[in-house]
Amino acid sequence: LISLQPVTVDQGSPKAVLTIKPHKDAYKKETVTLRCDIQGGGDNEWTYSWYKNNNPFNTDHRIFTDSIMQVVSIRIVLDYDTGKYTCRGQTRDFWRMSEISDPVTLTVSGPPQAVLRVSPQNWLSKGVLVTLSCEVNDSSTYWIFTWYREIPYRNNNGDMRYNVVPLSDSRSRGYRGSYSLGPAAFHHTGVYMCRAERTEQPFKKQYSYLQPLWLTDESPPVSLIINPNRTQHFTKHSLSLSCEDQSKSNRWIVRRYTHSEKVSDCSLWGSVAIGSTCEISSFSTSDTGGYWCESESGETSNPVNITVHGGDVILESPIHHVTEGHPLILRCLDRNTKLSQFIPDFYKDGSVLQTQTTGEMIIHKVSKSDEGFYHCKHPVRGESPKSWVSVRGVEEAPFTVLMLISSVVTATPYLLATIILLVKCYRAG
Repeated sequence: LISLQPVTVDQGSPKAVLTIKPHKDAYKKETVTLRCDIQGGGDNEWTYSWYKNNNPFNTDHRIFTDSIMQVVSIRIVLDYDTGKYTCRGQTRDFWRMSEISDPVTLTVSGPPQAVLRVSPQNWLSKGVLVTLSCEVNDSSTYWIFTWYREIPYRNNNGDMRYNVVPLSDSRSRGYRGSYSLGPAAFHHTGVYMCRAERTEQPFKKQYSYLQPLWLTDESPPVSLIINPNRTQHFTKHSLSLSCEDQSKSNRWIVRRYTHSEKVSDCSLWGSVAIGSTCEISSFSTSDTGGYWCESESGETSNPVNITVHGGDVILESPIHHVTEGHPLILRCLDRNTKLSQFIPDFYKDGSVLQTQTTGEMIIHKVSKSDEGFYHCKHPVRGESPKSWVSVRGVEEAPFTVLMLISSVVTATPYLLATIILLVKCYRAG
């Protein structure tokens, strides 16, 4: 217990001043140092007393002080260290005592999440400038940002492993940082993340979720066929996935990427049926991820982002992009019936579009302005996750595009970020 001796404060006593470093707003497990100085204390030798919320400050194994208690260091701050701190000094001969310092509030909170975003957030034509940005939910400006790429490889046993490699010249400081990948090209395809660290406490690092970029082909050698043909599915429902190869020249297997399993084959999470068909008998939210077909030689289909929802409402939307001028049909489905018998609201980018009595919304001639995140909602049954609807212009070249599976879709608790990995990396081992 750091206690106070009952010494009378004379008029004109020097003033104690309390400072907290590195910051008054600290995150759990960081180190914080409190220091008490006496203004106008002269050449006197002082000892110090400390208070938290007007009570004597109790020490524990995390707290270290110097011999005169001028400096108090809390090595691992916790929630209950939050409070108003004051200090005062007294001379070693107990003849003089300073005025108590003004209170300084220490606030301890959980660490913020670093968020990685890719701009622009839609289908990108080849050659468009791609920029990674990293941001921390914090008002301060004392962060160092670094960007990384996750490279998959196979070990000697054929198991998938991952190396995290920093991008060159990718450090920046401030409230947010950005890193330009340059014009979109095939070699940019991969999985990225960013790291934010405090400049004064470099051991304290915050990592973002993984963010995928994928270069897809308008004419892949095989197509992934999904039944039921939609990207959102209910938990406990079944699903069939098959690889449709017009040339029938390759043996195809269905693969997926989820946060829990990384890359894995159908045999580990489903049932392999006739040919290249994979069946899932009972979905769970952990089955959310990216699915595709792959041959032994490394050829792949375009990936499909599948979201498994534990609620009662999902949105049926196109799996692939819609061409300008074509119709866009969205359906709001209830867990217990094919077409919802209630009246749902349809939303685009968070704003309500219209209310439909049929559970279906049709845009007869879609345009680029219709591109965005859609979901539907019922006031009683709940709302669906968000799905990205991409609109492709008729004038766009039918070659390759860079697809961003945006981290925005992870906003709902049931929707995890899906990570699709670069085909060349599978063949690296």
